[in-house]
Amino acid sequence: MESTSEVLMTRKPGREVHRHWPDEVKAQIVSESLRPGAMVNEVAERHGLKPNHLSTWRTMERQGKLVLPAPEDAVEFAAVIVDPPVSEPPIKKASRPEIIIGSVTIRLEEGASAVRIAAVARACAVPA
Repeated sequence: MESTSEVLMTRKPGREVHRHWPDEVKAQIVSESLRPGAMVNEVAERHGLKPNHLSTWRTMERQGKLVLPAPEDAVEFAAVIVDPPVSEPPIKKASRPEIIIGSVTIRLEEGASAVRIAAVARACAVPA
C-alpha cells in the first residue's frame, strides 16, 4: 500500500526549522514503532525524527492523546489443538488407615473412626 504524508515546515527568525506533523502521520509512525522487532531509534531515523520525539508520541498514545490507525492485518488466527482430557488415576483407597512417623508406620484397624485415628496420632506426637 502506497501512502504519502505531508509535513508543514516553518522557520522562525533566529531559530531552527520546526516541523508540524499531522496527528495521522504521528499515529502511523508510532504504529510502525510498536510492531514486533521494531526499534524506536531506527523508526525515528527513517522518518527524520529524533528518537526522543518519537518516544513522546508513544507516550501520548499510551495516555490516549493519540489514536493509532486500525492495523492492516487486524484479524489473526492461531491453530488450536485440543487433546482429549487426561484421566486422573483413581485414588487408591486404603483399606486400613495408616499413620507414618519417620520410618515407623502404624496401621490401624479397618474402619477406624476419626476419633480413634486422632487419639493414636496424639499419642505418637513428640513434645516440642
